[in-house]
Amino acid sequence: MATRILVPKTVGGGLPRIDGPLKVSGTAKYASDHHFPGMLYAVPVCSTIAKGKITTLDTSAAEKMPGVEAVFHRANIGRLYRAAPVTGITGFLDERRPPFEDDVIRYYGQYVAVVVAETFEQAQAAAYAVKVTYSAENPAIATHLETEDEAKVVSSRGKPEDAFKAAPVKVDETYSTPTETHNPIELHSIVALWDGQAFTLYESTQGVVNQRVVMAQMLGVAPENVRVISRFLGSGFGGKLWVWPHSVMAAAAARNLNRPVKLVISRPMMFQNVGHRPQTQQRIRLGATAEGKLVSLEQDYLNHTSILDDYDEGCGEATPYLYSTPNLRVTSGLARLNVGTPTAMRGPGAVPGLFGVESAMDELAVKLKMDPLELRLKNEPEKDESNGLPFSSRHLTECFKVGAEKFGWSQRTPGIGSMKKDGLTLGWGVAACSWGAGRFAASATVDLKSDGTARVSCATQDIETGTYTILAQVLSEKTGIPLDRIEVVLGDSSLPDGPISGGSLVTSSVIPAISQAVQSATQTIFMMATDGEQAAFPGKKPDDLAFAQARVHLKEKAPDTGVAWHEILQKGNVNAASGSGKAEEYFGGPEAKDKYSVHSFGAQFAEVTWQPEIARLRVSRVVSVIDSGRIMNPQPARNQIEGAVVMGVGMALLEETKYEPRSGAPINNNLADYMVATNADAPLIDVTFLDYPDKVVNEFGARGVGEIGLAGTAAAITSAVYHATGVRVRSLPVRIEDLIGRPAGGNLRT
Repeated sequence: MATRILVPKTVGGGLPRIDGPLKVSGTAKYASDHHFPGMLYAVPVCSTIAKGKITTLDTSAAEKMPGVEAVFHRANIGRLYRAAPVTGITGFLDERRPPFEDDVIRYYGQYVAVVVAETFEQAQAAAYAVKVTYSAENPAIATHLETEDEAKVVSSRGKPEDAFKAAPVKVDETYSTPTETHNPIELHSIVALWDGQAFTLYESTQGVVNQRVVMAQMLGVAPENVRVISRFLGSGFGGKLWVWPHSVMAAAAARNLNRPVKLVISRPMMFQNVGHRPQTQQRIRLGATAEGKLVSLEQDYLNHTSILDDYDEGCGEATPYLYSTPNLRVTSGLARLNVGTPTAMRGPGAVPGLFGVESAMDELAVKLKMDPLELRLKNEPEKDESNGLPFSSRHLTECFKVGAEKFGWSQRTPGIGSMKKDGLTLGWGVAACSWGAGRFAASATVDLKSDGTARVSCATQDIETGTYTILAQVLSEKTGIPLDRIEVVLGDSSLPDGPISGGSLVTSSVIPAISQAVQSATQTIFMMATDGEQAAFPGKKPDDLAFAQARVHLKEKAPDTGVAWHEILQKGNVNAASGSGKAEEYFGGPEAKDKYSVHSFGAQFAEVTWQPEIARLRVSRVVSVIDSGRIMNPQPARNQIEGAVVMGVGMALLEETKYEPRSGAPINNNLADYMVATNADAPLIDVTFLDYPDKVVNEFGARGVGEIGLAGTAAAITSAVYHATGVRVRSLPVRIEDLIGRPAGGNLRT
């Protein structure tokens, strides 16, 4: 009798990452780890003003310095193009202007030249020697946002203004969040090679396919002449989704000099040249009955954008469907500043938007003298009221109830400063969180090999979230092939087109493509098993067979009665059975074939401790309950939520990019002055997944978890701050000076 192959639980099992040994051993190669013979190093020259024009650019001294091969600028870089506008994801970028397109300076740090030399030190020294003079103007740098443009209506139903005026209980407040900068440990980097016809680009990117398309357009070559490789990424938080000017400069320099060129931007450049979460301002108006039923919700938000590009943060992403109300309006507006173009940062739109909406809900609960959890439960919708569609899966009420039980919410007393423990004043807060779900278009190939191994390939990338492991689990689940016999190949634009690693959508997008590829590959094996002299199942048809536990067997019999799939290939002298699969984009909504509203939900409960004697505020505990479909692997999923919660602590208490108003320069442009949450700031974090599959999205029912853990966290924390101190902080981050010397209920920055 054949030996049965035992496969440990894969999908749903808390398995360690298959790429872990490569990373802990230091053998995983990130973009800047690549080195090639004759490689040169590039260092950009950045503008020292935020608005004006270049009047002179003198590179003569720099060009004479040791090791310098070239100093490229507008006059000698060669023709660079703008990428064509697109309506979808592929081919997208935030800063549309190619480097050195004109002599106009629109933000501090804008690239004006790039030095290329034999060593990094030589390039850096020569960059300092480039002399630039400017005709400077006063930049637009603001802490309070204003716009002259007419507000754009994002979502609307009913008559919210009339309902608000008539409502017996009202909240009308403004909430703001500051500019935040992505600070992954890995800096943006590229190693560019040119062979006379085609580029090979080793990039720190969250989208190798998008990078290929955009770089081809900007460099003026065919897409098939650009190959982008990003096997490992030291995180990105959204900042590495799109092409930025430094990549175009490095590739152009490699082509001009016909030598490999490495460019790694500095930490200060991370604050200037590669995007940020924009400053937001939201006026939130809530109207409710005396019993706490919402009758009106209005959210009018502004965010800043650059002089060059229109970046809308999308603060109203969750507002139209989060709570039940017959009257609603969300509007957006842009304030143009002399800063670099903003970009997506973990949970774009929903994260600042939910800070505003959920803070206002807490204020409404105070006015109603109602438990803030009860208020939210009272306004749970039965469907998505923005479009009338049913939710594919929504368990927000259960998230609140499970979270309340785990947190001990029933022990909360409503009085400000009324809860004490070990000499500390406690504050408790709660907030909802939400994030859009669905899937991007994706392709994948699966190779089932005669040596008993398998390979899955897709031009997506792993941004330290566990994608390598998840895709191996999917293939193992579909076939029964053990994980240690599966190879996952990602991060190469020459592979079948995959999605960007953004929006928490990679897993849900690639699953259907892998499933289809497995079906195609196994069909080949079924044909071999039923045809020819050496057929394992003579007289049978391919439709009579199934593939499970790494064996081909008759459908009416158990898998262990079958034949190992690789033995069928060996008998037929076939090296591998290969299959390809594709998944279509799906985001639900009225235009989708399956008409559902598709989102993930969750509840955040936060505890802060306050010591007024020494003005010490800490987030001590967070309970996070997430409804994000089936959890493919609890270990990396929990890592994602825990990391997002810590990031939420940073958002609430620490992070803010500050600009010098006269020069427009970011003044805290390093990790010493830009405060991010560290291990010392991390609270106790309790994560629970409800684990309800959402089969509308894919066959496993999986949705993403990367962003949702950050949404709502800051609002839960600031609500807890109010509960402890009586101080309502409406402008992040919370500062100690907001809290000291304030009477209970005394207000505050907005």
